[in-house]
Amino acid sequence: MHGNEADVERYRPMNVRTLCLGILWFEEATGYEIRKQASEGCFSHFVEASYGSIYPALNKLTDENLVTWRTETQEGKPSRKVYSLTEKGRAALIEALHETPKPDVIKSEFLFVGLFAEHLDKTFMTSVIDTRIAELEADLARLREEMATVDHSGSRFAIGYGMALYEAELNYIKNTRGLIEAGADPRQAAE
Repeated sequence: MHGNEADVERYRPMNVRTLCLGILWFEEATGYEIRKQASEGCFSHFVEASYGSIYPALNKLTDENLVTWRTETQEGKPSRKVYSLTEKGRAALIEALHETPKPDVIKSEFLFVGLFAEHLDKTFMTSVIDTRIAELEADLARLREEMATVDHSGSRFAIGYGMALYEAELNYIKNTRGLIEAGADPRQAAE
């Protein structure tokens, strides 16, 4: 068996379905709230989930009796569907979590730009680096605020892990920024 075939058998990718079950584990939510958690909330760091994938996953989970929903009326607004996890859904999530997760994949447009620093203007590279530093500092501040509000050990672990990654990246960039700033070509600004 080739390495790639073995990986397919060893790892089961986490999917939007599992992500929805995980979000609903903690509290009931509307489809919009699930989308928000998956795209920019605390669950956005785990699995890529497009807006177009959440509702089909919720429909399938409902069909499989892993999730139920109820209609909630709102004064002056249209009613909304509020989803909650069933006991069968809790069991399905636990079963899915027993699969060995795939290795993490790091994708970074910042790294891609840095790869070509010697072909870019130094002023531009300095701006890109400063912007990334500001983003990391903002992310760290947000995670520190979140850490102060959670008492769930798994959440504290995940937030702490994220903080460690951001701090390591921030330290690396600050300590080595000269490598890509020095490689940037000031002549590129004239072209």
